[in-house]
Amino acid sequence: MAQEIKTQGTAEFDWDALALDGYTSAERSEMSDRYQGTLNSIAEREVIPGTVISLNKKEVVVNIGSKSEGVIASNEFRYNPDLAVGDTIDVYVETQEDKYGQLVVSHKIARVHSAWNKVNEVLATGEIITGFVKCRTKGGLIVDVFGLEAFLPGSQIDVKPIRDYDVYVGKNMEFKVVKINQEFKNVVVSHKALIEAELEEQKKQIISGLEKGQVLEGTVKNITSYGVFIDLGGVDGLIHITDLSWGRVNHPEEIVELDQKINVVILDFDNEKKRIALGLKQLQAHPWDALSGDLNVGDKVTGKVVVMADYGAFVEIAPGIEGLIHVSEMSWSQHLRSAQDFLKVGDKVEAAVLTLDREERKMSLGIKQLMPDPWEAIESKFAVKTQHTAKVRNFTNFGVFVELEEGVDGLIHISDLSWQKKIKHPSEFCKVDDPMDVVVLEIDRENRRISLGHKQLEENPWEVFSKTFAEGTSHQGTIIENKDKSGIVSLPYGLEGICPARHMRKEDGSNAQVEETIEFEIIEFNKDARKIVVSHTKTFEDIEDNRPAKGTGTKSKSISTSGSSANSAIKKVNVNVEKSTLGDLDALTQLKNKMEKGE
Repeated sequence: MAQEIKTQGTAEFDWDALALDGYTSAERSEMSDRYQGTLNSIAEREVIPGTVISLNKKEVVVNIGSKSEGVIASNEFRYNPDLAVGDTIDVYVETQEDKYGQLVVSHKIARVHSAWNKVNEVLATGEIITGFVKCRTKGGLIVDVFGLEAFLPGSQIDVKPIRDYDVYVGKNMEFKVVKINQEFKNVVVSHKALIEAELEEQKKQIISGLEKGQVLEGTVKNITSYGVFIDLGGVDGLIHITDLSWGRVNHPEEIVELDQKINVVILDFDNEKKRIALGLKQLQAHPWDALSGDLNVGDKVTGKVVVMADYGAFVEIAPGIEGLIHVSEMSWSQHLRSAQDFLKVGDKVEAAVLTLDREERKMSLGIKQLMPDPWEAIESKFAVKTQHTAKVRNFTNFGVFVELEEGVDGLIHISDLSWQKKIKHPSEFCKVDDPMDVVVLEIDRENRRISLGHKQLEENPWEVFSKTFAEGTSHQGTIIENKDKSGIVSLPYGLEGICPARHMRKEDGSNAQVEETIEFEIIEFNKDARKIVVSHTKTFEDIEDNRPAKGTGTKSKSISTSGSSANSAIKKVNVNVEKSTLGDLDALTQLKNKMEKGE
């Protein structure tokens, strides 16, 4: 019972009425409300202002109106060595309480956030800002803008090319923000953009006062492989490499130097594109005007090769005066060759003037004209019927071109290559660069043509063949091919005969086949056309037709003969020979001698 009374008393006790601190419940509530009113409503990950309440070498204490102060490392204020108590700074609230109940803030992050917002604003407004050039980097400079590192490309430093970036390091410069990469947080600034607008207006005024032929003084601003840019005092003009000098120029650096002041003449300009074409050589007299009046076609000149091309060489005989030596004028040879086979840049050459046009300022030269023309004494050196060794140069469908000597070419017609071999294309007979023995058949000096022969070096075997293979004679042959309703038969001495299909019938009624060796009778021999027609059928048909009557006791021969010693010699050779080659001229010679003795 006593326990129940005790518990009930504790539960109903009014603890708030117990004023241990001397304040009533109402007073305490009022004071709590007043205290909460002194605190700011702070959200995390926001930038808010704060007041420096103390600082030392290691840290800076900042009051942002929260329950506790924020502590920031002193190195975040290195950019501001004059920071003092009472200064207002921006801070970034990372978290209101860490695991120790401490407020975590950052001034560096706040500056980055603030700077990023500012650069985006100036990009939109086009406002001019000031930045500090921190250092040089590849292709440009690194600039501090609102605490951010921005990139200043070398091409955006000034309107003229900058050769030394280091002179800008450590200086404050004005810029315009020209590009921002939101993803990578990259900022690109330009100093050149600030002065371009002013220069555009200046260019318009300068160009409006230009006239063709006007001579101005300018400064060499930039040198490229194709020309020189000249600063005319706010506007640039280009001297193309061809307008630097009347002579050949390999590179503009041979003529001008950077920052050199020179006089130039205006050749042309474009108001819309603001392009100005300038000239330097036009201020000097043209070298052709000083060319001696005594120089005429046929005279000899000396010069230096300045330019090479496949079709010829340009030779400078005086500064600004050049002549072309075409490749066809470098040698008497008519073979297609490149000019590089004869000359190279820098060579000193002596040449003859072939054409001279003072008005067009053109000249053509020749080297071969200073050498003897091989065609002048062609009849004495390569007389008709004389034998020579030539070099195969090239083929055509109708023959072979050979070179007898430099500048003297001749043609061997395909029909003059061989007495016996049937040649479809000259490449079957010889190869390019092969030596070949030839006989001069005909000379056309006026047209520079020589007809040559190769087969004429040998006696015409068809004179002997006309008797050896006389019509009616019989020879052993091998069928090597069936073609166009006829067979091609290989005969002795490498000859070939044509056997019509109806003459290939054998005695048993079958037809002779390829690779079969049998007897053939000559039924046609054409010496001029070098054509032989044979028949196997006639070898046995003749026997049947000439068979004697019963009881005579005699039998006629398969081949009719005249009984002369010449035919006996032919028959003897035909019996002994199996299959000679085209070059078996010794056997033919012996055969001819026997025939002549027999006659």
